[in-house]
Amino acid sequence: MVDCQGPASVVFDKALTAYDFGPTHPMSPLRVDLTMRLAEDLGVLDHLEVVPAPVADDDLVATVHTRGLIDAVTRCGSTPWADDLEHGLGTDDDPVFGGMHVAAAHVVGATVEACRQVWSGESLHSANIAGGLHHAMADKASGFCIYNDVAVGIRWLLDQGVERVAYVDVDVHHGDGVESIFYDDPRVLTISLHETGQMLFPGTGFPHDTGGPGAEGTAVNVALPPGTADGGWLRAFHAVVPPLLREFAPQVLVTQHGCDSHMEDPLAHLMLSVDGQRAAYLALHELAHEVCEGRWVATGGGGYAVVEVVPRAWTHLLAIVSGRPLPPETPTPARWREYVDTMTGRTPPHRLTDGRDPAWRDWGEGYDPETWLDRAVNATRTAVFPLHGLDPLP
Repeated sequence: MVDCQGPASVVFDKALTAYDFGPTHPMSPLRVDLTMRLAEDLGVLDHLEVVPAPVADDDLVATVHTRGLIDAVTRCGSTPWADDLEHGLGTDDDPVFGGMHVAAAHVVGATVEACRQVWSGESLHSANIAGGLHHAMADKASGFCIYNDVAVGIRWLLDQGVERVAYVDVDVHHGDGVESIFYDDPRVLTISLHETGQMLFPGTGFPHDTGGPGAEGTAVNVALPPGTADGGWLRAFHAVVPPLLREFAPQVLVTQHGCDSHMEDPLAHLMLSVDGQRAAYLALHELAHEVCEGRWVATGGGGYAVVEVVPRAWTHLLAIVSGRPLPPETPTPARWREYVDTMTGRTPPHRLTDGRDPAWRDWGEGYDPETWLDRAVNATRTAVFPLHGLDPLP
């Protein structure tokens, strides 16, 4: 494990939980509250500066989103029973709620502040677990995402003079919004590992989607088969992500950590454990130190096992951001478990681990064309690696 070698922060205030689609919506803001409480009770926040989250102004949001979308979100969030289906507002995925514009702009402001922390050098690593809203398009809300905080953060970095940003998305769903917004920009490398769009929303993100004219090779998609577990997922990750990051040599690494790849998540079909997810976070931290002097911005994302998975996964993430990873077998504190019981009436997990060993087989040992997983990885390497001057063969 690489030492943090610098200050680390989490951008957070309790008002970020106002991003709330209602009590029956899968993306409950309780998951953010439970994560921060677990991290606090385990002492993780003792090693992170907790930075207040500003609300992004309209001009900052408009660096990525159209004024039409901003006006629609503002109008719908202040008018009872309003919707704007042209802009994706009022759907089952993105129902309208009061104060929606300010709540979404607050998430944007938090991610931009995390980017500012890192680029200014005030923090070497910075996280916004309320962020990672990667489906929002320039002119349309989509997939629980009103504004695309990650894209605004990356745009802010580019506007500050950053020449190369790498974005790695480990959410179970394709990071379509971020990819779309930077599809023609050779300064941004987007890598998404997700359950194949043949089976899952948003139905995109295939190996042949590699970037627009002048940006060929800067969009990378690993479309994984349903049922992929720790060993296969980590095999795919290590076969694709490290070689591309080393070749691209970003100045900042931005990552999205949707934990809906977990076996208990109700909205998808991958089979990762918290232990496998923790291994991915550790690998990304190592890569940040290897390729961009440790400059790392980490965000949350999807995750709908609100009690069972999200708080444990993201507490591991925050601990790694702090430079002090928690042992997998760490017990959850009694005070936290009591709070979960009071808030939800559900039985909370007693340890940070699922008891799995996230071992994986290196791609260099050869691939098996008879397996869907290996065919998927090979398709991505074949489509993208030559565009970076890399050999796609093991």
